[in-house]
Amino acid sequence: MTIKRLTLVLALCAAVTASAQKFPGLALTPPMGWNSWNTFAANINENLVKETADAMIANGMRDAGYTYIVVDDCWETMERDARGNLVPDPKKFPSGMKALGDYLHAKGFKFGIHSCAGTKTCGGYPGGRGHEFQDALAYASWGIDFLKYDWCEHGTADARETYKTMRDAIHAAGRPMIFSLCEWGQNKPWEWAGDVGHMWRTTGDIYSSYDGRKGWESGWKRNLDLQYTLVESNGPDGIGKYAGPGHWNDPDMLEVGTEGLTFGESRAHFSLWCIVAAPLIAGNDVRHMEPVYRDMLTNKDVLAIDQDALGKQGFRALADPGKNIEIWVRELSNGEWAVCALNTSSAAADLTVEWSRLWTIQGKFSVHDVWANKAAGDTGKSLTARVDSHDVVLFRLTPTKS
Repeated sequence: MTIKRLTLVLALCAAVTASAQKFPGLALTPPMGWNSWNTFAANINENLVKETADAMIANGMRDAGYTYIVVDDCWETMERDARGNLVPDPKKFPSGMKALGDYLHAKGFKFGIHSCAGTKTCGGYPGGRGHEFQDALAYASWGIDFLKYDWCEHGTADARETYKTMRDAIHAAGRPMIFSLCEWGQNKPWEWAGDVGHMWRTTGDIYSSYDGRKGWESGWKRNLDLQYTLVESNGPDGIGKYAGPGHWNDPDMLEVGTEGLTFGESRAHFSLWCIVAAPLIAGNDVRHMEPVYRDMLTNKDVLAIDQDALGKQGFRALADPGKNIEIWVRELSNGEWAVCALNTSSAAADLTVEWSRLWTIQGKFSVHDVWANKAAGDTGKSLTARVDSHDVVLFRLTPTKS
């Protein structure tokens, strides 16, 4: 590190006070974008990122709100340089991160990157521990808008203090960035991360499965069920009471359209992430996406549920295994509600929504079937629909005038 740069880093450190904060005014609705990890893992490069951005313009994802493009782990060299700086892998990113950021910004996107709160990332690359202020300066100079900060190789570090250090470093560097905490819910971040980051993982890693389990990874239904388990252990409002504009619970990225899920499982996954106000970070190869998944991810009426300005997280209101049904609900702006009924069986089934059993929803409402885009009566009468295995019906309820 040069004397000049070292002086700047030390000055930034000295400038941090108890009043340091995360950048306000960001993530007022759950962030939307794309992340490289689910499909590509370490097999990333600048051409892939540029092609992805171009595809997201062509398929309408950018204009639908998916504006954050996040380069996950394995983008850097295995060692820092002699000055302690992170170095982009010259084979994967020969133009450097500043040039890639400029490309994405010119296309109307925001640029995200991955690092780790430990000494190494989960992929074995240099982590940020002990280099937080130095790294934050680098990220700011590259035009980074989103930092995903993992939790591998953290040793005995205290999660809250470690993530606060990176928050302070970002603030001192002076460039607004969404700060995404990825410590997998091990330290109950919903209880303390509201003034540290803009979103925080509540689960281990997701993979392309309905409810499977392999090692540290789980299918999306297991991650969803964990949200309910956390609700049960935290009272009627559960961890949802910690979420809202600028601070979101994150059950991990989307596996919509990836191999391993049926169409119905992808649709249910997407619908329920919108119900629980999750960040919508796509993980599929959007360059080669089937039109049905393009239409799913860009459905404006479904996205409106996730992006509702009230910012209240939904929850499971009813589970009836004997009838193969779970019902999840979310309060929306203007007295409206979103209601999602999931077929939990391994075969198609008739699901009946008995509105009177949904104790949180009081009054009479007109019912709109969101995926079918048609009226579906009102809450004065139960509704029955044929639903494929692990698929859903999704409704938006609007109060009727007396």
